Amino acid sequence: MMGHSHALSGAVGWMALVPVLDGTEVLGITFHMGPGEIIAGALVCAGAALVPDLDHKSATITQTYGIVTKTLGAFLNWAFGGHRNGTHSLVFALIMGAIAQGMTLWSEMAAQIFVFLLVGIAFNGLGFGMDKNRTASGVINAMVTAGITLALYSAGTDYTWLGAAVALGCLLHFAGDIATHMGVPLLWPFTGYRVGQNIGFTTDGKVERNVVTPALTIAVVLYGFYLFDWPELLPHT
Repeated sequence: MMGHSHALSGAVGWMALVPVLDGTEVLGITFHMGPGEIIAGALVCAGAALVPDLDHKSATITQTYGIVTKTLGAFLNWAFGGHRNGTHSLVFALIMGAIAQGMTLWSEMAAQIFVFLLVGIAFNGLGFGMDKNRTASGVINAMVTAGITLALYSAGTDYTWLGAAVALGCLLHFAGDIATHMGVPLLWPFTGYRVGQNIGFTTDGKVERNVVTPALTIAVVLYGFYLFDWPELLPHT
């Protein structure tokens, strides 16, 4: 799938799990899903849903932070055997989730920086930019991302779930690519078999443009109405 579809799937996936996760404890992590956690989780998961494509030099995420993401992308392409190989495996999702969770355990600042990076990637993937002026687009993206990250921090958003959100984003990326005709090698490096190969729809084809992307967009809006207590959140006169 295209970057915007992956990002939307990440946001929808997190929002869909909020009612299930709220108040539960998984592997020692207690999920308290307030408004801050819903928003932060949706954005983090949307950004993480683009991470597996960092192995492609033309991907949205590879272009997001210039030389930094381009260099990291080139390394991942080499280390994981090219595009849609190791970075599209369950092993990679586990690694990314562990790194994100390690950030939260290491320091609060590290977690905030990781969140900032993923939110910026999410916005870029969702198309919040100007193709004709990448410099201005990058500055605006950074300012908006910084403002949201700071607002979430000021609201006391709990990021103990960060690793789970990142891993989920990667898994949702795999699900999206399995739905296309190329498939993904989920069990890499044990086998190169591509789950879903030659079965699904064409990337950026009519099905994705006219069905998948609109459906995901509508789902985000509907979940937004469902998950938030708007009478309490809106200012009272």
